[in-house]
This record gives sequence, C-alpha cells and structure tokens, in this order.
Amino acid sequence: MVPCYNEAKTLPLVIKSIPKKIPGIAKIETLVIDDGSTDRTFQAARKLKVNHIIRHINNKGLARSFADGLELALAKGADIIVSTDGDNQYPQKDILKLIRPILQNKAKIVIADRQTDKI
Repeated sequence: MVPCYNEAKTLPLVIKSIPKKIPGIAKIETLVIDDGSTDRTFQAARKLKVNHIIRHINNKGLARSFADGLELALAKGADIIVSTDGDNQYPQKDILKLIRPILQNKAKIVIADRQTDKI
C-alpha cells in the first residue's frame, strides 16, 4: 500500500523496489492511493500497472488515504498489509524483515520507523 501526494517522480522507484516474491507469501499485490495529486502520480501508477489504485479527486490527507487503503486491501482479502511512502524514503528491500514476525506467528502487527536508530 503506497499513499501518494505528488509523487510521480519517485513512485516508479518505490514500485520497482517492492519485492516481487517473498518466501511464505503466495501473492503480492500493490495498491497506490493517489491523494488528489496535481502532478501525474495517477498516470504513473497506471503505467506501472499496479494491481489497485484509489484516486482521491481532492487531497484528503495521509490518515484518510491510509484508512481508504486499509479498507480496500481488507475487502480484497489481504492478510498482511505493508504501507510504504511514495517518496521512496523507506527501504522496500526490508519488507521481509518487517513481516517476518508475522510469518513466524510471533506478532499480529509490526510497526517500523526508518529513524529508530536516532531515538
């Protein structure tokens, strides 16, 4: 799940860096939430052939984008949902590390922060 606002330039980097296969996961799908972008974020998502796109006509904010993304992902049957920002600040290569506790039945929810080492 990738909430975006004016991320046409960075969205391709994000989508291309999301792992296509993860051991223990049968199917990986991508969902982009375009939160009223005024650039070509929506067109970039379509060109990248992501599995699902939510398009807000007006900017509704990150919380609403996140909620709408969760709602659609759950409606589509997702059992693990990973959210990453459209500005490519999170290392998508670490998604397996992020979800490993879920796959090992050690956690039901995992939250990560790229700046944890600064706390």
